[in-house]
Amino acid sequence: MGNNGSKVGCWIAIAILAMLLFGSFITNVGLTAALFSGPSDAGNDYPVDEKPVYDEIWSYGYGETKVVRIDLEGIIMRGQRERLFGYEPDMVEMILSQIRAATIDPEVKAILLEVDSPGGSVTPSDEIYAALEHFKKEDESRLVMVFIRDLGASGAYYAAMAGDYIMAEPTAIVGSVGVIMQTLNMKGLGEKIGLSAVTIASGENKDMLNPFEEVDPRHVEMLQELVDGMQERFASIVEDSRGFENRDLLDGRIFSAPQALENNFIDGIGYLQDAIDKLTFLLDVEEIYLVRYYEQRSFFEMLMTSKLPQLPNLATMESPRFLYQWKP
Repeated sequence: MGNNGSKVGCWIAIAILAMLLFGSFITNVGLTAALFSGPSDAGNDYPVDEKPVYDEIWSYGYGETKVVRIDLEGIIMRGQRERLFGYEPDMVEMILSQIRAATIDPEVKAILLEVDSPGGSVTPSDEIYAALEHFKKEDESRLVMVFIRDLGASGAYYAAMAGDYIMAEPTAIVGSVGVIMQTLNMKGLGEKIGLSAVTIASGENKDMLNPFEEVDPRHVEMLQELVDGMQERFASIVEDSRGFENRDLLDGRIFSAPQALENNFIDGIGYLQDAIDKLTFLLDVEEIYLVRYYEQRSFFEMLMTSKLPQLPNLATMESPRFLYQWKP
């Protein structure tokens, strides 16, 4: 028994040493990259945010009409997601940057926006929609094709309103036109376990939605007015884009793809090839070719953004925020 215990202890020690060695290796790689990476990004002769430049991967097709594939995946929210080593890029800024790159490229005749998202923050959703609209205004012959894979709800559907044609896969979920704001009230729990809030504020409304105080009906009324205003903007954009005569269905409900098609929330049902074929028809060409954007990165940058385990997303623990997001 003692012998087995010694073996277990030995393996634990080896595992700890291996982890320490790996950590040391990562640190050394980072220091080496920092040491030998010169100021390559310094001295650019153009504004990199206004005129982003990407390398391109040939994705599909053999035509002469250029189309850019851009992914809108996950919760639409600004900010970098922290990983065990390094960070994920800001998804909203990455999408906006790719749309800008497509906008300033005169060869790009369409964007294929591939959506799989429950929506997210109000302002980023609106920013993506506005950027797609600007892409089309720069050249009236341009189109935006929206292809919804699994989920195109709330803020993602808001962004999709810039689409000239919306196609969804047969099993997709679409809709959820609405605004939501959620928080927790822990006054009862705080009283049970002896927790209370100490707040020093400049006005009676500054401490709105304090989770350790009773919910003030006046505050709910104020926030409801804001929610209604944001819903008015969302519903108006959907109404104009889809040609709805009333807002009876713009109450936050979701639809299956067949239901969405029946109620004019989308224009067609199909798969990626169907979306490409439809886009080719709309552009009135025989064939298109699609590209994806990517950025060349150093070994260290790729290591820092590799698919390592994510740390807990503390964004979900922040103060309440207004969301165009489907949150079942």
